Amino acid sequence: MAASRHLARKLPSLISKHERLIKPEREGPEATESLASSSSIPLDPTLPLLPLAVSHLSPPNPLPVLPSEHAATPATLLRILRRARHHPRLAALDLHLLLAAVSDSPAFRPDHRLTSLIAARLADSRRLPSLRRLLDLILSRPCPCTDDSIFACPELLPTFRKAILAFAASGDIPATYDVLASLRRAADSPLPAEFYNIILHALARLRLHEDAIRFYGEMISTHRVPPDVYTFNILINSSCRAEGVDIAIRWFQEMRRWSCPPTSVSFNTLMRGFFREGRYKEGSKVAREMLQLGFGLSVASMEILIHGLCHGGEALQAADAFIEFLVDGVVPEGFDCLNLVESLCNVRKVEKAVEVVELILEKNMVCSLSVPAGVTVLECLMKEGKLDEACRLMEKMVAMGIVPDTISCNYIFEALCEAGRTVDANRLRLKAKEKGFQADGFTYSMIVQGFGRQGIREEGEAVLDEMLDSGFILNIATYNRLLDGLHTGRSL
Repeated sequence: MAASRHLARKLPSLISKHERLIKPEREGPEATESLASSSSIPLDPTLPLLPLAVSHLSPPNPLPVLPSEHAATPATLLRILRRARHHPRLAALDLHLLLAAVSDSPAFRPDHRLTSLIAARLADSRRLPSLRRLLDLILSRPCPCTDDSIFACPELLPTFRKAILAFAASGDIPATYDVLASLRRAADSPLPAEFYNIILHALARLRLHEDAIRFYGEMISTHRVPPDVYTFNILINSSCRAEGVDIAIRWFQEMRRWSCPPTSVSFNTLMRGFFREGRYKEGSKVAREMLQLGFGLSVASMEILIHGLCHGGEALQAADAFIEFLVDGVVPEGFDCLNLVESLCNVRKVEKAVEVVELILEKNMVCSLSVPAGVTVLECLMKEGKLDEACRLMEKMVAMGIVPDTISCNYIFEALCEAGRTVDANRLRLKAKEKGFQADGFTYSMIVQGFGRQGIREEGEAVLDEMLDSGFILNIATYNRLLDGLHTGRSL
């Protein structure tokens, strides 16, 4: 409410002027001619025409006269727009208010703080016709900071960059070309390559590869802008999708000609391209070349390598590559082997999956073994009836702090109890409890009944008392049933 009252004191004069501009009091051709002559930049017809008599702002009636010219400054308008940015009915009038101030005084020149704010709002809200009109205004009435300098406004490039990003994101490539051409004429030095990269990325995203190649040619020959590594990464990615990896490799030679060293992104894109074409050996070779050149493997590189091989039916080759890199100590922290162990289990290569997990535990690379990855291997062992192997592996995982969830633990405990190995199940439960495992009522009930079937009463009563202390026995009848089953060897 306080903000609304403050706006009510600041906005009436500008609202009155805006209302006079869109609704002239005089009618007929003379009035139209007078309005056209007094407005060097007419109102943008694409802007929303909102009702200006906002009732809850309670502007004074009648509205006050327009302020004097010295009061309508860029700083005053900037202050008003900042305070009205969250208003649901006034936020869309930002360009209206600026055009009204410009139309009222030919000497009004918006500074870069005002135009940068409005450009950001128009770009964020995708009001592209209005954004184009603002750029025309910026070029026709330069910022006052250029009066004492021969150079353009230092905020000219950031403001136009916002606009180019907005037009490129919308897919309006011709409009993006026009904005870039306008900026090129207004700037006092060659534009950085990042402005051209924005358009190149938009063309690649729209699968306009030939247009991207043509635009790159104009960039280096006509406009003489040296490309950077981002330029070539875009072109490599676009060439991999449109023409194939063999054509994309040629861009590496072009990078060398421009003295642009490739990055891990360049190699990752090339590696993904090889896997996309089913050339798995060459894709794996790219990963090894990255290590030889000193780039190292990032999490993204490992994911591309492992996923590409597993997706192509080369799970064993992926496992061998992972083991090789793990032994050499080049597997990055944060890489999860879940995709690898799932692929190995799907092709019934459980022994290889166990080898991968045990090597991870041996190398103390627990960050590469998530709980879902470990559970996947344990469940695969259980399905094949390898209880001893599952029990041993789970004990190693728990010792390293990798504790499966309650449902997975209960699944393993139940299988051990049914196999007459309740002692092993309870031992695993106690070790997991030390690492944060929280048993539920089913866990305790299952182990108590397992001890009862095996006639191990003393340990069963200890688990039953622990179950009672944990609050999982709601009444004495439940306790008596469990105790009776423990002594008689019957399951509930």
